[in-house]
Amino acid sequence: MVLMAWVAGACMVSAGPAVTPQLRYVVIITRHGVRSPTWTSDRLNQYSSEAWPDWGVPPGYLTPHGRVLMQLMGTYYREWLLSEHLLAPQGCADADRVYIHADTDQRTLETGHALAETLLPGCAVSVHSAPEGTHDPLFSPGGAGFAKPDMDIASKEIKERLGDNASHFLELHRAAFEALQSVLVGGGNPPQKLIEPPAGLSVTTAEKSIQLSEALGLGSSLGESLLLEYANGMQGKDLGWGRLDETKLLHILELHALSSDLTRRTPYLARAKGSNLLDHLLLSMEQAETGKAVPGALGAPGTAVLILSGHDTNLSSLSGMLGLSWHLPGYQPDDTPPGGALVFSLWQQPGTRKYSVRTQYLAQTLQEMRSATPLSLANPPAQEDVLVPGCGHSAGKPRCSWETFVNVLQKSIDNQFVGK
Repeated sequence: MVLMAWVAGACMVSAGPAVTPQLRYVVIITRHGVRSPTWTSDRLNQYSSEAWPDWGVPPGYLTPHGRVLMQLMGTYYREWLLSEHLLAPQGCADADRVYIHADTDQRTLETGHALAETLLPGCAVSVHSAPEGTHDPLFSPGGAGFAKPDMDIASKEIKERLGDNASHFLELHRAAFEALQSVLVGGGNPPQKLIEPPAGLSVTTAEKSIQLSEALGLGSSLGESLLLEYANGMQGKDLGWGRLDETKLLHILELHALSSDLTRRTPYLARAKGSNLLDHLLLSMEQAETGKAVPGALGAPGTAVLILSGHDTNLSSLSGMLGLSWHLPGYQPDDTPPGGALVFSLWQQPGTRKYSVRTQYLAQTLQEMRSATPLSLANPPAQEDVLVPGCGHSAGKPRCSWETFVNVLQKSIDNQFVGK
C-alpha cells in the first residue's frame, strides 16, 4: 500500500459526487537510520566467543550505509509529496515550507541532513536542533529535567500488564534466548556467558528507571546489535560470525520487542516520556489547520512538512500513549526499526473547512535496508494504516475526523509531563 490520497468515493459530500481529499500537511516522526551499537567493543565482547566486527564509526553513530538508507527514504517522501501536490516539482520555494528538527545526537542530526538533501535536492533546508551537549525536551524530557515519572506507579502498571506471564517468562521465551546464545557463542566460550534467563521475570525500580530481569535487558541490547549488522549489509563473519540469518534474527528480536513494549509502551511511562512531544505535534497540526501562528508549534504558519528526527523510544512512547499498533512483514509487532516513521497527514475536503487525519507507520524491510534498494511509489517501503483508538474508524476507513483526532490527543497528553 502506498502513501496516497484515498480513492474517489472514500469521502462523500452531503448531496454531490464523490471527491478526493487534498493533502495539506504532513508530520513525519522518524527514528534515525542504521547506527553502530551504542556499547563499546569491549563490552560487547564479554558476551560472545569471538570479537564483534569493526563498524568504522564511533559507538552510536550513523553509518555511511545508514545515511544512504535515509537518503532513499527522503527520495520516497519527495515522490509521494510531489504526487499529492504538497511540494513543487522544481525550484527551492518550498525550502521554507519544510521544517526539520533533530535530536542532538550525531545519528539524529545526520538523519535530518540526509532527508533534507533528498526531499528538496540542491535546496538549503535547515536542520534545527537544541544546542550541542544538551537534552532536547522534545526527545528526552526526562533528561531535560521536567518529566519525572513515579517509578513505583510504573512498576505496578508493568506487573499488572504481565499478569501470570511473569512467572512463565522462561517457558514463553526460552527459544528466543537459545537462538541468541547459538549466534553469540557457537561452539566456543565467551569471557562472560549470557546470564541464564530466570524462570520468572522480575520488575524492580531504580531512582530514575525500571529494571527488568538482567537477562532480558542483555538479550534486547545484543539482539538489536545483531539487527544493526544485518541492516547495515554486513557479510560473512561480520554478520553474526556466519551464524545469523533473517529467520533466526526475527526470533531473537522477540526479546527486544518484549523489553521495549514493557519499558516504553506501558501507558504511564509512555505518557511521561511522550506527552511533551505529542503536545508540540498537536500544536503544530493545529497551526497548519488554522493557518495562524500557534505558540508551541514547530515551524511557521505555512509549513507543509514537519520532520522530527528522533529515536525508537520516541515512537514507542507515542504509540503507547495513543494505543497505536502495527505489524510490518518481517518484523515483530510494533517494532521500530532504523528509519521507521509514524506519519500523521492532514487532509482537507475540497471546498470546505472539513479536515481529517490519516495515521500510518512505514519502514524499509530488512532486505531493502540490507541491499539499499531504491524506493519509489511503485516500489515503496513497507507500510500500514494505523488506527487511532477512539476515532471510531476501521481498516476500511482509516481516517479520523480532525475534531475527534484533536479530542483523542488532548485526552492522551498528561500535562504534568509537558514543558517547553
